[in-house]
Amino acid sequence: MTSRKLRVAFIHPDLGIGGAERLVVDAALGLQRLGHSVDIYTSHHDPSHCFEETRDGTSSSHPPFPRSYKGKFHILLAHARQLHLTCYLLSRSAPVYDVYFVDQLSTCVPLLRAFGHTRVLFYCHFPDKLLADGEYVAGKIRKKNSLLKRIYRMPMDMLEELTTRQADVILANSKFTASVFRAHFTSIRIDPKVVYPGINISVYETAFDSSDPDIQSVASDRPTLLSINRFEKKKNAALAVEAFALLRRKPASTPSSPCSNLRLVLAGGYDPRVEDNLLTLAGLIDFVKSRSLSYAITKPVSSPVALPPFNTASSNPDVLFLLNFATSQRSALLTAPSTLGLLYTPTNEHFGIGPVEAMVCGLPVLACDSGGPTESVVDPSYPGSGTVGERTGWLRKPDPTVWAEALEEIVSLPPAERAAIAERAKARVKDMFSMEAMSNRVEQALGEAVALGPVGGRWILWMMIAILTILSSYVAGIAVGRAL
Repeated sequence: MTSRKLRVAFIHPDLGIGGAERLVVDAALGLQRLGHSVDIYTSHHDPSHCFEETRDGTSSSHPPFPRSYKGKFHILLAHARQLHLTCYLLSRSAPVYDVYFVDQLSTCVPLLRAFGHTRVLFYCHFPDKLLADGEYVAGKIRKKNSLLKRIYRMPMDMLEELTTRQADVILANSKFTASVFRAHFTSIRIDPKVVYPGINISVYETAFDSSDPDIQSVASDRPTLLSINRFEKKKNAALAVEAFALLRRKPASTPSSPCSNLRLVLAGGYDPRVEDNLLTLAGLIDFVKSRSLSYAITKPVSSPVALPPFNTASSNPDVLFLLNFATSQRSALLTAPSTLGLLYTPTNEHFGIGPVEAMVCGLPVLACDSGGPTESVVDPSYPGSGTVGERTGWLRKPDPTVWAEALEEIVSLPPAERAAIAERAKARVKDMFSMEAMSNRVEQALGEAVALGPVGGRWILWMMIAILTILSSYVAGIAVGRAL
């Protein structure tokens, strides 16, 4: 821990609702509690589609560039949007910061060092070049893009590695991400430090008003399985739906078996600006209907997002879609006595905050046996995970039949075993994944960056590279803007 109180600026590309955004918000809040001064800057912030803590006090630069052009050029325009944000930030006469915390997109790193003369910490979730080039699976990439797209990506990938290399301190959100980073950014000699995302445990322990319309819209006495993720195809919520459908069709072991009356709640961030969100939700609804399951779609009362026209008025449905859940709704679902487990469906997830949120509420977790969840969830059947007496969940390959079998175990847990899992899960979160643990590690990393002293050396070369990058990105952005 550092005794010096720091002035820290967080830079994040799009502060909506998601795991990466939650990490930034919680890290900022944690540093504030430690006495540091914190500001958050972003290229896009919609008060109607964000975490409640950021509705006031977040600065957005309102860039003149769209997120994409006819569904293309996402990364090029992302560079342009962040460079616009950086120019906006550096043009301000005050405040002056001791260190910058840059999240996800590294384009601004050399600019902040060259023009701001300030040390930079970069938090790496996953190399973008791996996400953009196809599907990353167990140390290899399944190529899905055309040759033309890969040629277009080459300078973007080079820029990512060059700018990331200029960071003074690099953090990764899991050992999995750190290992991938080292394998694919071979020119970067800085070894990423692992800082697990943390959660504000008190939020999950705060009492809520059961008469709140938002709470009533998701409450049910039916045994419930819960999935929390953005409505994106890569999150693979279809796995949860298919496993749930298979479980529902299993013959009940007893007349009172919860399997026969189960419901599934799919909750997550939903942005109608994003085509992937629209298509994913529509595809999941079609999947639910094809399995002869009833469904309904809901949202918080305060959310301005319009419900899709294919909503139904089904009361107490088999599957409930909850768009842009409120904090109170998430807490109510995670802590309800009727909720029996959390299904975390993404494969090769870089970390995954969902399992940690469930564990702090004492819920058993079923997650895929890859990526970050293998570091947060303890399953004795997974190599090196832990012993039988340490179980906090189940790690299984993403196969609906295998998941249905695991879910049958979870919903049939005896009360004593369920209570023991809950106690172990809560203790593990408090020890490894609390906001306090994360804040202390982030504070230490920021202190290490500041201790390096003033920025010097080869910064002029990087300033020239940054200027060329700005010019090329702005020309591209202007061309797109005119085309629009």
